[in-house]
Formats: sequence, C-alpha cells, structure tokens
Amino acid sequence: MTASLPAPNDRDPQETDSTVSAPIVRLSAAAGRLIKQKSGPSRPSVSGAPEDPAVGEESSDADTDTDAGLIIPPKPPLPAWAQPSPSSDDAADPDPAVSDGELVSPEPEPEPEPEPEPDDSSTGSAPALVEVDGVFEQQAASGEDVLVLRGVTKRFGDVAAVDGIDLTIPAGSFYGIVGPNGAGKTTTLSMIAGLLAPDKGSIRVAGLDAASDPRGVKQLMGVLPDRLRTFDRLTGRQLLYYYGVLRGLKPAVAESRTADLSRAFDLTDALGRVVSDYSAGMLKKVMLAGALIHSPRLLVLDEPFEAVDPVSSAVIIDILNTYVAHGGTVILSSHGMELVERMCSRVAVIVAGQVLAEGTVDEVRGELTLEQRFVELAGGLSDVEGLEWLHTFSD
Repeated sequence: MTASLPAPNDRDPQETDSTVSAPIVRLSAAAGRLIKQKSGPSRPSVSGAPEDPAVGEESSDADTDTDAGLIIPPKPPLPAWAQPSPSSDDAADPDPAVSDGELVSPEPEPEPEPEPEPDDSSTGSAPALVEVDGVFEQQAASGEDVLVLRGVTKRFGDVAAVDGIDLTIPAGSFYGIVGPNGAGKTTTLSMIAGLLAPDKGSIRVAGLDAASDPRGVKQLMGVLPDRLRTFDRLTGRQLLYYYGVLRGLKPAVAESRTADLSRAFDLTDALGRVVSDYSAGMLKKVMLAGALIHSPRLLVLDEPFEAVDPVSSAVIIDILNTYVAHGGTVILSSHGMELVERMCSRVAVIVAGQVLAEGTVDEVRGELTLEQRFVELAGGLSDVEGLEWLHTFSD
C-alpha cells in the first residue's frame, strides 16, 4: 500500500497524525540501515538536496522490502522555498554536474581578453620608477620631450619679462639659452625650476604638470640658480650631505656621493671649511655638486661657468658631457657664445622676453658664428656717438 505525504506548505498545522488518510510507517534507525545495505549506495540527488540518512535509495514509486515486511513511502519533493539557490561558487566548481540523472562535464569558460595597457603619453602620467642606490627615480624614455613650455608669460608690473615663450627640449640634449642682459633668461629658468610661478602658460617636466604637481616636478630636477643663496654657515661636507638627505638619499649613500663629487670638483681639501669662506668659483662648484647629488633627470643651470677658472670649467664640462651621454638633460644660460656653440646641441636666442630663433646650433647660426648671429638678432651694436669726451683725459 502506498502512502502519500502532503507538502509542508499544504499541511494543516492543526492536523495530527491520526487524521492522515493513509498510514505512515515510520522506520526505525535499525530498519533504515538494513534497507540502505540492501539497496546499495545511493546515487546523487538531482535536486541537490541532502538525502535522508535513514532512507536508502529514493524512487518515484514505493519500494518494498520483502524480508523486513516494510513499506517505504516515496520521498516528498521539496517545496519551492526549500530549493537550494545556485551560487557563484557552485557555477565555478570544476567537478562535473548532474543533468537528468547523468554526469555532464561543464564546458570551459572562455578566458577574458587582456585589457590594453594605458598610454602614458596620452594621460600625462609619470614615467616608470627605477631604483638607483636605494632611491626610486623617474626615468625619461629616449627621445621623449623632457621639458615642454607653452605660452609661458611673466610680468613684473608693466614689464613683460617673458612674453609667451614656447620651448620643447628632448631628453638627452644639451640645451643653451642665450640673450642680452635683461632678455628674460633668468626669469625663464626660474619658472622652469619652480622658483617663480608663471602668470600664463604651462610647464611640463617628463610628463608632469608643474602647476598641478610641483613637488613631483622638483624631484626630477637639479637647480643651480644665478643668485646663489645657500646655508653658508655649514661646511662643504655638511652642505652636500644635507642636499643628499633632503633629496631622499640614505645617509650612507649621501656620504658616499659627497666623497665622489668632492673629488670630481676638486673640493676635497675645502670640505672641512665653512661655505662662507669659499671663493665665488668654489661656491659655484659646491652648489653644482649639490644639484647633481641625487642624479636628476634634468639640470637647470643659470650661468654655471661664471667666475669659474678655466681648469675647473674643463672639469665641469667633462662631467656634464658624461651626464648627457647617459641620458641626462642640461638646460643652461650663458653669455659665452663660444662655449655654447661648442657644448650645446640645441640653442634658443631670447630677446625682450621672446624667442627669436630656436633649433640646432647649425640651424640658428646659419653662415655666421653664433656670436654674430646673436648680435644680429639682438639689434646690432649700440650707438657710441656722443662719447668724444672719453678721447681726452681729465688730468
């Protein structure tokens, strides 16, 4: 005889076992184990619900055990609210799934396509960081424009010291800025170095905007200003060490580089003296050593050879040429046309705050020397008439 069980949601809570129309035979634990042994191992449930430990193999019809004389009622289906919900873990399970009572291997999921790498040139992001002596430095790619000025303007009252300058300086170049006194060279370099803020225009260093990320830009540069102001009550060794740790070098690295630079610039004997006792040329050399100590990507030098003796100038030129040959970039101002013509790969002539000529040295000078071209662009020689009184002497 077959007994049917109502689903849990259909059963009256007030109904008792005595009111069920068909008798329900409850199995003891021993009878359940006996039936399980006789029926063999159970197959997986299609619905995914756990099987009753006291009941053996389920079937659609009532199973009869003739030895035990027991009638096993069919297992009622689970209501909708009790059905297990599929999860993402189950979907990703590599084990085979059951479909219609048969094992079916899941089809492999397609591999996601790799996302394209972002283009740093379009987003303006900083170049990759490379560790050098324990310090992470940003490296400019070969051929990249390490310095870009667009429409840079600076006024002091009614005077336009810099009037809409555009410059593009590639990495690994030796770039010279020349012009007469008061032409705007120092003002331009001061804005590049972050010492002055432009009134208009933009300055980008190795892809970083100087206005939005001034600290990141300054980390990439070493600066030698024209009007030297420094901590001159320190000794030369203390000053270079301070420059090193201020730039993020480890103390041991700062000490090692201080010793290297002092030998290169012939300052070893002067390191124990306070900087205020240095001559103008020695002060220039120790400041240049301080600008180089963190191995910057860009050197901004304003009149680096002024008041420096010829021997020290030759040493500085050799150091800077080696620096540029290994990917560094130097932008400098100078009144020494012969030196600029010999050292620089590109040059810009600035007159009255504007760039009148820019390009390679050969392109700018043409058939003339750079000095002749400079005099021509600057307006020629001034009028010396009216100074006849200098032809006689007061005594």
